[in-house]
Amino acid sequence: MGDFFQSGVVATFHKLGDSKLEKIEEELLWYSKERPIALVLPSLYSELEGKALKGIIRELQQVKYLKELIVTLGPCTKKEFEHARNFFSVLPQTTRLIWHSSPRMKRVYKTLAATGLQLGETGKGQSAWMAYGYIIAQKNISVIALHDCDILTYNREMLARLCYPVANPVLKYEFCKGYYSRVTDRLHGRVTRLLVTPLIRSLTKIVGHLPLLDFLDSFRYPLAGEFSMDVDIARVNKIPGDWGLEVGVLAEVYRNCAVRRVCQVDIADNYEHKHQTLSPEDASKGLLKMCIDISKSLFRTLASEGIVFSDGLVRSLITTYVRTAQDMLKQYEDDAAVNILVFDRHEESLSVETFTAGIRTAAEIMMNDPLGVPLISSWDRVTSALPGILDMVKNAVDDDNR
Repeated sequence: MGDFFQSGVVATFHKLGDSKLEKIEEELLWYSKERPIALVLPSLYSELEGKALKGIIRELQQVKYLKELIVTLGPCTKKEFEHARNFFSVLPQTTRLIWHSSPRMKRVYKTLAATGLQLGETGKGQSAWMAYGYIIAQKNISVIALHDCDILTYNREMLARLCYPVANPVLKYEFCKGYYSRVTDRLHGRVTRLLVTPLIRSLTKIVGHLPLLDFLDSFRYPLAGEFSMDVDIARVNKIPGDWGLEVGVLAEVYRNCAVRRVCQVDIADNYEHKHQTLSPEDASKGLLKMCIDISKSLFRTLASEGIVFSDGLVRSLITTYVRTAQDMLKQYEDDAAVNILVFDRHEESLSVETFTAGIRTAAEIMMNDPLGVPLISSWDRVTSALPGILDMVKNAVDDDNR
């Protein structure tokens, strides 16, 4: 029986029955005439050698409704950029690569920095933000979709289902988040299962049902990197530049969209990509760093909503989180048992302990520096400060691709 249950304040679109990919793609091809669609692929150069991206390219070769595909490439040399251009040249769609290390793009960043605008650190957030700027500069795209390049189980139905709620003008959604299960012989997605969900629910127990917390708790996989949005959202959203990216994006969507214009869609029966190590002894990497960045992003967002973080609140939060996470851990253990899956209770418990330490560290950092690193400026703010910057971005990218 398909799961069609609606919970929370965000509309949920389930995968019911057999795949209807051909019908969905046929409709998307029709809608794209009125609402052209661009796909953004944030990619590291190293991913060109991986199995996942090669599989993604094979699937995208069959997609006809995309007007443009933007590959926003991590730091690389000129030789590597030329290799990447050749790698992506097999795609039938108009494809542009953003070479952030090029002399032209360095001039763009230098121009932006000279105004004092916040650009964040080099990484996925900044990379995606610049891709949005290039798309906005073209003035002919209505829908932007984004997904990662390390998805081992990728198929083009993922993209079609992700795009459909925003591309269909009758539905009138402005932002759509993908969700999925992550299971092999065991449950994955520890940061979502054992950090984000119990942390949000612990905060709700302490400070009450704030609309923002209810909004965040409505997402089945809040850390999913796959989403689609109306191009106007890309103009007004600020973007975090660290592992708090996904939670920060949802917080910006909450501020800038009516909740009834936000949805989530089941895009895959299962999803597999590279896994991060827990790294309980090193806060500079792995899931511990992810935990700290996500927690900081959430705490600062709540502080901006008027929540006062005191020593007492933090102590209560940590105690409540540990109890909530342990209760949920037992539920996941039982779920694994019913499905005859491996469940390493020690490893799961170690994750909760590591995340507890990360939450404590994040709270200390936030209380000492409530603002922290500012979000990357919205493109509305950037174009106000530099009216010609979008043309500069477009010319730099186009010239690099000639």
